[in-house]
Amino acid sequence: MLFLHIIIPKFTTHIAFMTKRRKTTLIIVTALLFAAFILIFSTLTGPGIYPRGWKNTLYIPTGSTYSQALDSIYSTFDVRGKKLFEWVARMRKYPGLVKPGRYVFDKKTSFLKFLSTLRTGRQTPVNVTFSNVRTLYQVAARVGDKIEADSTSLIAYLLKESNYSADGFRKETVISVFIPNTYELYWNTQAPGFFEKMLKEYRKFWNGQRLRKAGEERLTPVEVSTVASIVDEETIRPDEKARIAGVYLNRLKRGMALQADPTIKFALNDFTLTRILYKHLQVDSPYNTYKHPGLPPGPINCPSVESIDAVLDAEKHDYIYFVAKADNSGYHVFSRTLTEHNHYASEYQKYLDKRKITN
Repeated sequence: MLFLHIIIPKFTTHIAFMTKRRKTTLIIVTALLFAAFILIFSTLTGPGIYPRGWKNTLYIPTGSTYSQALDSIYSTFDVRGKKLFEWVARMRKYPGLVKPGRYVFDKKTSFLKFLSTLRTGRQTPVNVTFSNVRTLYQVAARVGDKIEADSTSLIAYLLKESNYSADGFRKETVISVFIPNTYELYWNTQAPGFFEKMLKEYRKFWNGQRLRKAGEERLTPVEVSTVASIVDEETIRPDEKARIAGVYLNRLKRGMALQADPTIKFALNDFTLTRILYKHLQVDSPYNTYKHPGLPPGPINCPSVESIDAVLDAEKHDYIYFVAKADNSGYHVFSRTLTEHNHYASEYQKYLDKRKITN
């Protein structure tokens, strides 16, 4: 019994010591695990990806693999802890969810936010603006600088009439689809997608009110755009566009040839001409409105909204002639009779002779 009295207290003390050490170990391990969790959490949610220099926009081309996406990421951003980033990417199943596009990030971004943006394809749209364009080639060039589809693929699509004939357009008229404005597009837009976007915007533009006004003039939207394209080339003065539009509508209603000089420039593919001569009027082209009555086959440029609306709201008058004023003002003189017109035209010819403008 004496032995037990001696041993038991010692054993109990040892057990108590072991329990205390285990508690201490547990506390230390828990603290370390918590610290590790905090470190990992802060790494995942805190800044971990920084732009290289001024670049903060990531482009992932269509068809990119996970490996190619990583190459794009690492060449554009400084990733602090690539192994951890790739581990998180795998945990978030990004290798199977690579989406092409243009992604703009802040100056510093967390792993989780960065990957969430890429996995869900939350692109930052690009603004595409075009105006003052004359041809489909120029449309393609303007747009091809902004989206993944280059100008070559865009023009190839636009020159293939079967791509839009079902929508009621021909190669000569399809330029009317592109209403000058600023549009939001996703960078990875391809040629068919671009055209569908523009067609949607075109149909939105030609709302009930505009269609009603076109109908009152017995014109289709394409015909309105064709007249508007000529008006655009005739004057730099917005306040006389509706009057010039009225002249052309009067000539159409009377069955007269439009005799529009801008169509001659288009037929000759020479927009630098400042003086149309008799020899120019002999060009053999369906766009020669001196030889062919009625409208040309299609718009001679991408007409402005201002000119389209000027045609729809054309002045009601009985002018059938106009010629530039001989004062370099950019304005025109309007006439009801050929005799009156010839008088003003003679004055303008003398003005050009005086300034030695011969072509």
